[in-house]
This record gives sequence, C-alpha cells and structure tokens, in this order.
Amino acid sequence: MSDVLTVEAMSKHYGHFRALNECTMHVPKGSIYGFIGKNGAGKTTLIRLICGLQSPTCGGYSLYGVQHTKKEIAKSRRRMGAVVETPSIYLDMTAEENLKEQYRILGLPSFRDIPKRLEMVGLGDTGRKKAKNFSLGMKQRLGIAIALCGDPDFLVLDEPINGLDPQGIIEMRELILKLNREYQITVLISSHILGELSRLATHYGFIDHGHMVKEISAKDLELSCRKCMRIEVSDSRILSCVLDKMNLEYKIFSDTQADIFAEISVSKLVLALAEKDCEVLSLREHDESLESYYVNLIGGGKDE
Repeated sequence: MSDVLTVEAMSKHYGHFRALNECTMHVPKGSIYGFIGKNGAGKTTLIRLICGLQSPTCGGYSLYGVQHTKKEIAKSRRRMGAVVETPSIYLDMTAEENLKEQYRILGLPSFRDIPKRLEMVGLGDTGRKKAKNFSLGMKQRLGIAIALCGDPDFLVLDEPINGLDPQGIIEMRELILKLNREYQITVLISSHILGELSRLATHYGFIDHGHMVKEISAKDLELSCRKCMRIEVSDSRILSCVLDKMNLEYKIFSDTQADIFAEISVSKLVLALAEKDCEVLSLREHDESLESYYVNLIGGGKDE
C-alpha cells in the first residue's frame, strides 16, 4: 500500500517555540488515519503545513510522491480537500449556493453534480434554508461537501466531531466511512474523542510535543490491546508457576495481579492454585481500549 502523505523530519518553529519537532508521518492510500495528541501537541500545525497554509522551518513532506518544494505540489494538492479548525462556509447562503461559490473559486465548468454532492453528505433536502440556521452537524457536513468540490481523493479533517451531539457524531462517523469505503477517499482525521476514532481508523499516529511518538495500524493495535483474563491472587509467584505448568501465556503486573492471554478453565485454575495455598481474589475479562493505550503511551489525561 503506497502512502498518500509522507512527512519527513518536519519542524515548525515560532520564535523559540517548537510547534513541530522533526515529526514524521505516513498516511497509506485508502486508509482512515486517526491523528491523536493533546492540545498543543502539534496536530493543527501539521495539518496547516500540509495544506500549504504555512511553510515548515525545516524538513518537509510529500503528497502523492511529490515533495512540497516542487512546483508540481500545486497539482498534487488539488487532489486534497480539507476542513481545518472550523468549516469555511457562507452563513447567509444556502448549501447549494455555498457549493456554487466554491465551484466558481475552483473554476469548475458546471454546477451539474452539486445535487449529487449534497446528497452524498446528507444535505440534499435543505432547499432554501440558509447555513446560519443549520445545526452544528449540518455545518460540518457542508464544510466537508465544500472540501469535496473538485473530487479530491484525500480528505483532511481537523476535529470534525468536536462539539457535536450524539446523533451528529453518528452521522459524521457514517459519512466518513461512506466516503472511504464507497468513494475510496483516504481520510486523515484528528480528534480528541478516542472512543469514536476507534470505530473509524485503520491506522493511528500518536503525537506529543510536536514529535510523532508512534504509528501503528488498527490491526497491530488490536493485537497489542488483545482481550485477556485479568486475575488477582494472593501470590503471583505461585500463579506464575501454575500457569507455566499449564503452558499458558501470561504477564505479571505486580505481586498479586496478572493477565492471562488464553482460554482457560476457571475451575481447573482455581483448584490448582488452591493446592498451592494461593487464593483467587478476582477474575474478570479485560480489553484495553484505545484511550488506555494512548494514556500508557503518552501519559497524562485523556483530554487533548
């Protein structure tokens, strides 16, 4: 799978402040790439750079294999649509009028496919309703419709579900999945709602203090966060001996806790431990979430 976007040791300095610090990134073609980091970690700075709104201090990036310093980057960037921070819409215009204005800006010859574009994002029945009377979710979807003018195959979304109510979040999730699966659009999405990202992303990038800490596919993340049985006993040393004899994979966390990565016969395990005078205090299924993986990787709270 080739990369739509490759960021190579890119830095951005504002005076003595380093918003990005030799950051790297690889967004595979056809992926939904979840971009995760705390507030101020550098997510929006990187997005603004790859959109051409600012220039890097050093390092750089390539879109579809074209380096950002080449003249051809303008052509590559036309294959990209973006909604950065807030949707750029005209509040006193209807959804259709907003798209017509964007078509004029891009120099597109015909408005013929505008109704199809509005249907694509679920705004086909808004009629003469002005954008200022739209819900936040509708405004976000209109922003995406505008970003899709020109038929890009790479879409960059900066916090698209921030502030949405539960129904708006569901609609945005379904739209992003639809664009990716039905229209083969690669999506880079930053979000602080990690539980929602876990329902969308095929790949993840974790950024902290302007530096990419880790990139991982959803498949590999699932293996890292695999289900297990978390057991608490009176003595984990005895537990370790018993599990070794049963040829079970496990990980000891403390003098009393461990995770067992296998299907187990609870009754056999409890009896085997009882014979060694080791008491089972608790036993439950455990499945590490994206949120807990992020906290363990980066540290600190879940809010970005």
